[in-house]
Amino acid sequence: MEKNKSTQKVLELNGRKFILIGTAHVSKASISEVENAIEDQKPDSVAIELDENRLKNMEDKESWKKMDIIEILKKKQGFLLLANIVLSAYQKRMGEDAGIKPGDEMAAAIKKAKELGIPQIMVDRPVTVTLRRAWAKNSFMGKCKLLSLLIATAFSKEEVSETEIENLKQSSEMDTMMQELSSYLPAVKEVLIDERDFYLASKIWSCPQKNILAVLGAGHLPGVSSHLEKIAAGKEIPDVSAIEKVPEKSAGAKVASWIIPILILGLIVTGFVVGGIEKGADLIGSWVLWNGILAAIGAAVAGGHILAILVSAVGAPFTSLCPFIGIGFVSGIVQALVKKPAVEDMENLQADASSVKGFYKNRILRVLLVFFLSSLGSSIGTFVGGATFISIFTR
Repeated sequence: MEKNKSTQKVLELNGRKFILIGTAHVSKASISEVENAIEDQKPDSVAIELDENRLKNMEDKESWKKMDIIEILKKKQGFLLLANIVLSAYQKRMGEDAGIKPGDEMAAAIKKAKELGIPQIMVDRPVTVTLRRAWAKNSFMGKCKLLSLLIATAFSKEEVSETEIENLKQSSEMDTMMQELSSYLPAVKEVLIDERDFYLASKIWSCPQKNILAVLGAGHLPGVSSHLEKIAAGKEIPDVSAIEKVPEKSAGAKVASWIIPILILGLIVTGFVVGGIEKGADLIGSWVLWNGILAAIGAAVAGGHILAILVSAVGAPFTSLCPFIGIGFVSGIVQALVKKPAVEDMENLQADASSVKGFYKNRILRVLLVFFLSSLGSSIGTFVGGATFISIFTR
């Protein structure tokens, strides 16, 4: 049995009651609705669309100050951090006019549940897993589209009114947005929406209590409802083991990562054998020139320190031939060492991420820019440098 209104769904399944509250993450009305629903319903537990790490960050306002940018780069999480900062800054900017911070409705739900002595259960997938799966499941063109979307989001000056924010909770508005995302980035929509709908529904179903109130983003309301009904009917098994980890590279993908380095080295050796020292030297020079210059340009455009630029120029031709390490990792660490981020940079991280000027002013964001743009320059240099081999061979 289901009771339904635009921002709430009540499902009575197998003797259990599930009250789903759909929110906009920067909405004053959502805060009041969540607090009133918990007060009125007094459920046995409150399920929250957060993971444990995000809950800790929400409760610990000083968490940004503990971030170690060098350790993040070593763990190959530079792009994930950049994406997370950009998305958080965008949500923060959306809520500024209304005086709301992203996730205030989740914090309000937790606070109200604690006041009433109701257990709170975090039911979302860790954001790092979600972002890494979104990246891993995308094709090369999909990755390019994702990067362009993040860049556009980071520097967008579009203002969103409070009315428009409230409209995000209506199914027609959400349906349109989901259709646009599905057509533009189907792999991202699959990971961010479809997988998480099933993950959230499975975790909500696994809550031991009979009367559960769940606070979710409005976009997840239809999908989570559908999955709960299928689980109750025995049509789905609430097992999320397959989607709570990052898929390992296939054997084919691992082999493919070595194809370009082996091909480049093979062509250089062939150049020496067929064309002698002069042609072999031309091939090496072309490879070093394009990789080094474009990686260095990327680091320079990012406002990198002269040492980071030099490291990019010298290191890119070598790291491009090694799938285990990228030039962005090296140049980013050099930038972080010579221009060590201060506490002030960590405190202003999200605010600075909302403008181009802020990206260049904030030392943490500058490290990430050096990491990203030197990597991009080296990637372009790999294809351009490889392409010039053809002209050298045909001379």
